[in-house]
Amino acid sequence: MSQLKYAVFGSGSWATAIVKMLCENLDEVGWYMRSVYTKEHLLKEQHNPNYLSAVEFHMEQLKLSNDINEMAAYADVLIFVIPSAFIHAELEKLDIDISNKITVSAVKGILPETGLLLGDHLNENFNVPLENIGVIAGPCHAEEVALERLSYLTISCADKSKAETIASVLASNYIKTKVSDDVIGTEYAVMLKNIYAVAAGIAHGLGYGDNFQSVLMSNAIREMKRFIKKMHKMKRNINNSAYLGDLLVTGYSTFSRNRMFGNMIGKGYTVKSAQMEMSMVAEGYYATKSAFILNEKNIKKTKLPIINAVYQVLYEGKDAKKVFKKLTDKLD
Repeated sequence: MSQLKYAVFGSGSWATAIVKMLCENLDEVGWYMRSVYTKEHLLKEQHNPNYLSAVEFHMEQLKLSNDINEMAAYADVLIFVIPSAFIHAELEKLDIDISNKITVSAVKGILPETGLLLGDHLNENFNVPLENIGVIAGPCHAEEVALERLSYLTISCADKSKAETIASVLASNYIKTKVSDDVIGTEYAVMLKNIYAVAAGIAHGLGYGDNFQSVLMSNAIREMKRFIKKMHKMKRNINNSAYLGDLLVTGYSTFSRNRMFGNMIGKGYTVKSAQMEMSMVAEGYYATKSAFILNEKNIKKTKLPIINAVYQVLYEGKDAKKVFKKLTDKLD
């Protein structure tokens, strides 16, 4: 399996960081990006013009393409890092069989069109076997990867040997990796932590301090545990870094775009104005609606006061100050 060819699909900051990690260990890495401009800029200037532009690549290591089918045909391992709101449209361009490929989700959300996690979507619509589906989880910010600061990744797959193989090509002197078999749980955790980061940002924008933030995060991890258990019951330690660690770094870090988005909402920005001002996608916005709808569809709905509060602010247009005042009475 060491001779497998890898390709990353997407050109944002996390995609760029994953390409950087792979380039530490592989002679050639495939990279699909929709933008012709981004590809041409990379070829000429050796860096992504829009994200992590300080990271320089050796172009002889990269196989670039604007054709998703060309890249899917090239690679044995397909790592998808396209935002959840846009990946469905990209996948619809695929007209080659990927059922024999190993597919890895680094997507931080549910596909709005299907209400499915990417792994489930690939299984149901592209016949990718469950044992060929993996997930990359943190805690890990793309910006710190660019700076080569020590970071940690969890790679989940039902087939442990595949998880270990993928982990080995992502590991380096500044990236430590571990493996897990909780594919569904880690994929949901990656989605949910962005919602809680938006909540942390709203609270900060409203003027709540560190004391409240700690209560918010401790309630968030318990809420995450209830949600994931409802969706996929199995033995897992929610305090592991793929769950709690990823939640904490996303909720507290200045690099967190979801916290930044929430902070703007808390300070009075409308959703539209906050999105327009940010140059990056805040996955938590889309994840909030997906999580809310999933819970509403359950006969026995899970108690999700934080997610419900964020949904009320983002989608029902309710006043953030009033919603969070009520939320403070629901936390312990």
